Amino acid sequence: MEAVGILWIYLVYSQLRAMAAGSEQLASQNARRLLRVEQFFGLSFERTVQELALRVDWVVAFWNLWYGTVHFVAPIAVLIILWRKTPARYVRMRNTLLITFALGLVLFRFFPLMPPRLMPPSYHYVDTGRQYFHIDAGLRSELGADDQPTTSDFAQGANDFAAMPSMHITWSTWVVLALWPLVRRRRFLQTLLVLYPLSILVCVTVTGNHWFLDAVGGWVVLAMSYRLALAIERVGIARRSASAAGSFVPSS
Repeated sequence: MEAVGILWIYLVYSQLRAMAAGSEQLASQNARRLLRVEQFFGLSFERTVQELALRVDWVVAFWNLWYGTVHFVAPIAVLIILWRKTPARYVRMRNTLLITFALGLVLFRFFPLMPPRLMPPSYHYVDTGRQYFHIDAGLRSELGADDQPTTSDFAQGANDFAAMPSMHITWSTWVVLALWPLVRRRRFLQTLLVLYPLSILVCVTVTGNHWFLDAVGGWVVLAMSYRLALAIERVGIARRSASAAGSFVPSS
């Protein structure tokens, strides 16, 4: 029942994400503004990283495959591990993950953002999903005459302008946060955990799916979600304590 419930919530999230898509014009304007901010702070390294990867076809294909698979597999595997090993932590991290869905939808709705791969050719970014091997190469948004996603996009849960925050970064960092207490004395596993979100950061940059500030947005969303999950946990403990105190009848 838990698995079915989470799957249902994710499917609803996917449809709402598609429906939250803004216009192409607004997404493009936001992308240009964000790029100017990155350039001001010296953070606009997306094109340089992508150009380095484009020198070897199989490297790009690997990152395309990594982008389309591990993002979904890792959270499921972690939830199963937590369910079996630490049920209390499972509840906290499950709530954290679900809250990231809600916060992500808010940003998708009010800040549509064009990813680097969809920028005009003059920006010299490459849509690696179209030009190189990709596990879901057929899944691409089509805009109608009003610059809005078509009904086919809604059917496949697509929103090409849902770049801020990067949920790939949010969920990969969530994996580290969720598993860290279980590997505290295992240096090798700690290293692998830290490398995982770093690999995702390289992945979303090489594939042109996110700006660096999208990753920052992803970390902020995760921090907020974790704090909200802790607050929910404290409220639940307080209610159970109050209920237990109310049901206690001292003997005469």
